[in-house]
Amino acid sequence: MGRLILILGGARSGKSALAETLARRLGREAVLYVATAEAGDAEMAERIVRHRAQRPATWRTLEQPLNVAPAILEQASAAAVVLLDCMTLLASNVVLAAGDDGKAAEAQLQQEVDALVAAIAHLDATFIIVSNEVGMGLVPPYPLGRVYRDALGRANQRLARAADHVYFLVAGLPLTLKGGAPETLNP
Repeated sequence: MGRLILILGGARSGKSALAETLARRLGREAVLYVATAEAGDAEMAERIVRHRAQRPATWRTLEQPLNVAPAILEQASAAAVVLLDCMTLLASNVVLAAGDDGKAAEAQLQQEVDALVAAIAHLDATFIIVSNEVGMGLVPPYPLGRVYRDALGRANQRLARAADHVYFLVAGLPLTLKGGAPETLNP
């Protein structure tokens, strides 16, 4: 049975940096990095290239925008750590694929999360999932934005309930919401 570390925070709060530091410490070279981003424009393509270059060459990368858990189950047999960066973009991919059907989007994202939680229970690995906290700002002025915010908020809640450790990043500083502080995690 695996363990789950959930790392939440706003944009540029240091979530990915903490996740990668923990993955290096806990998994050393046996890390499966699951990327959910798609290069929809030149700026995002540049970000993806930059992120790839930052990761150790020994880490395996799985680029999977949807249906993440089955792909992880196929690829993670030798992984000590599975780092999913990020739930935020996975939620966006799900919502955009569902179009205007908010109920379908929320149901599909719930299926993604349930499948991830089942995969964590199935694999003997530490899962680190990165996600944005998007519910602390203004209410989006359009329906699709509200669907996204609500679906991601509920997904984060589900993951937090299942998690062994939950951290909230503010200005690069981790606040422990559940479990011990990051420096106390043992491989």
